[in-house]
Amino acid sequence: MALFVLTCIDHPNALDRRMAAREDHLAYVRSMSGVVKVGGPFLDEAGQMAGSLLIIEAQDMAEARAFAAADPYARAGLFQSVDIRAFRMAIDNR
Repeated sequence: MALFVLTCIDHPNALDRRMAAREDHLAYVRSMSGVVKVGGPFLDEAGQMAGSLLIIEAQDMAEARAFAAADPYARAGLFQSVDIRAFRMAIDNR
């Protein structure tokens, strides 16, 4: 298993689209509690949600991409861009 960081940036002015898909997104992420290690929204200068950051554990990049594609936010066309990168934890101050 490996860690992957998903950096997802919303389309401009897409807060209504985000809010319409939010409950389904949260249910999806909660159902993947063994996969999702950390997650939360990016905020714009006004404090409104404008993207998402997730750190997930997956077998490989293909599994990480499949996870991202199945996210209700992605299925709703919310994201302008999605960047997925392998990640190695070097510091954990929990």
